[in-house]
Amino acid sequence: MKEHMLKFVSRERETPMKRNSGERRRDFDEIYARFADDHASTQASRCSQCGVPFCSDHCPLGNDIPDWLKAVAEGRLEDAYALSSATNNMPEVCGRICPQDRLCEGSCVIEQSGHGTVTIGSVEQYITETAWDKGWIKPVKPAEERPQSVGVIGAGPAGLAAAEELRKEGFQVKVYDRYDRTGGLLVYGIPNFKLEKHVVSRRTEHLEKSGVQFIRNFEVGRDATLAELRADHDAILIATGVYKARDLVCPGSGNNGVIAALDYLTASNRKGLGDDVAAFNTGDLDASGKSVVVIGGGDTAMDCVRTAVRQSATSVICLYRRDRKNMPGSLREVANAEEEGVIFEWLAAPKGVKGDAAKANGIRVSKMELGEPDESGRRAPVEIDGAEFDIDADMVIKALGFEAEDLPALFNEPDLKVTPRGTLRVDGATLETNIPGVYAAGDIVRGASLVVWAIVDGRKAAAAITMQLNSANITPIAAE
Repeated sequence: MKEHMLKFVSRERETPMKRNSGERRRDFDEIYARFADDHASTQASRCSQCGVPFCSDHCPLGNDIPDWLKAVAEGRLEDAYALSSATNNMPEVCGRICPQDRLCEGSCVIEQSGHGTVTIGSVEQYITETAWDKGWIKPVKPAEERPQSVGVIGAGPAGLAAAEELRKEGFQVKVYDRYDRTGGLLVYGIPNFKLEKHVVSRRTEHLEKSGVQFIRNFEVGRDATLAELRADHDAILIATGVYKARDLVCPGSGNNGVIAALDYLTASNRKGLGDDVAAFNTGDLDASGKSVVVIGGGDTAMDCVRTAVRQSATSVICLYRRDRKNMPGSLREVANAEEEGVIFEWLAAPKGVKGDAAKANGIRVSKMELGEPDESGRRAPVEIDGAEFDIDADMVIKALGFEAEDLPALFNEPDLKVTPRGTLRVDGATLETNIPGVYAAGDIVRGASLVVWAIVDGRKAAAAITMQLNSANITPIAAE
């Protein structure tokens, strides 16, 4: 790629006045396309086609990875797309944001043998982008339309995956979402440098062309109760995700300058989308020129530290109470953050936020050590007596994870049963809640998890809803 780019730059210098910006852009696109073609073909050819496809076994969706890699290596890209999209409603999203180092790529036998993994994610992204460019991705046209309707609450990955699967079966699908844009955390939670927003909006437009209706700025409980929606549809799928941030419990946690990760990321994403964000404009949610400390060790924490770097923070430090080996987030993301200048304080936990209610100005940190395993099986962090130090901080970002909101109260449906964690209680086989005809999928069932698992759940719920509605023996509408 560097050789190609050097040739391109040198040609620019030779004839700066003869070629306009459109021509230069086309040259760049052509060079990049050739590079992408070469990279995908080379990587796909490295697949050993092993008899035990560990990569597929470690993909939550069970994607047929070896077969679509083989198709790419042989130049059969349309076949490759057909294979990859057969099990995944958003391969272009998963190719960009899945933690492949913990899933398919981390299980690649070539990686295990020490020769470097096949870059499965980048090939998956390339396949789908090619499919979009070539017009292979067509709107869903079911063989027959069915009169039954399904209401989906939540337009995140679980809801979108379910909506597409239900449309394939001919059901009338209406998706209700509290936000003004479709995509949930794909739009407002994940930074643009990891997932460009046009990728999400393009998928939404595809679903709209497929007959899915989207009702935005709609809050269940405010605009309609769950019972009222249930009366309007033959089945309901709750796919709201989990948005309640876990709080920081220590002195000073309420000081001005201590902010929630999702508030911070949402402001940044909205600003990137062209929205007027008052809290960003005032500097409250803008890291520019500030010393930033992010508390947490998951992928959201990595999104925060890397966003702060791009906002020109003067320093960015990540505090995590366990060590690198026990970090829940992607180690690839950690490496990316380190390359960008983020400093990690391992085995460190906040003991208190310094400053006062008007303004935080630092953090008192306790050094930790790993003790005996806790209920999760991981070694619990234990504070080391007397081992404390201070860190300067103008902005403290809490990235401690998410919990379920109180949906029975929000939806005005007190009979809706939840688990002790607040997630919805469902039948493990069908994902149906205790209320007949009401299903749930994604993080609101399993807790905060990966996008790929939300897609798995959305597909599973759609299959269960299809089976239930087909058993009603309602005559389909004849196809025109």
